[in-house]
Amino acid sequence: MGILHNKIYPGESAQYRAARDELLQAELELRRRISEVSAMRAALPPGGQVPEDYIYEAAGAAGDSTEVSLSGLFRDGKDSLIIYSLMYAPGAEQPCPACASILDGLNGSAPHIMDRVNLAVVGKAPAAILAQLAAARDWHNLNLYSSGNNTYNSDYFSETPDGAQLPLLNVFRRIDGGIHHSYSTELFHVPTDDGQDPRHADALWPVWNAFDLTPEGRGTDWYPKLSYD
Repeated sequence: MGILHNKIYPGESAQYRAARDELLQAELELRRRISEVSAMRAALPPGGQVPEDYIYEAAGAAGDSTEVSLSGLFRDGKDSLIIYSLMYAPGAEQPCPACASILDGLNGSAPHIMDRVNLAVVGKAPAAILAQLAAARDWHNLNLYSSGNNTYNSDYFSETPDGAQLPLLNVFRRIDGGIHHSYSTELFHVPTDDGQDPRHADALWPVWNAFDLTPEGRGTDWYPKLSYD
């Protein structure tokens, strides 16, 4: 393995540098593989056309709701739509803390994301409850919609037959006026390796990526909470 750069950090040993260079080579290979996988994802042929133009209830800031169709979530000139499914069932006392952690991060990134593509958050809970949650967590950049009156969740596998909610992300693409499914975080459905969670949404979830940079790593017994008071 050749020298990848000439930087030597203060006080580091030859043992550290040798191990770090080996890791750096692995990181370089991982970066290339991530780019390859992204290209494969982008090259997918169109998925199935959506079975219906789902009608959602938009959660207003004051708890009001307005009906919005799936096609209405697409803005002019932006033909891709990302939908994150928030685990929040009707009647549940609180949303999934892990989903809340993801959306806390997405709230900050949403203006940048929506400059290029469309982004929406869908939950099964009533629109008024979603509006209260958004206000409580200051999700002022996210557009939340209730799917309580349609079959979107079950059709796209973010709900089990017994009504349990699942944290799936789906991408849709507008093609010649029709809407086609493009991508889903299907890694969620694949058996995991020992000691791992599905990690299907890690690319959107900076918490785990930050932990992975530290000697402690992500561990096996820590999960996000709704608050840390």
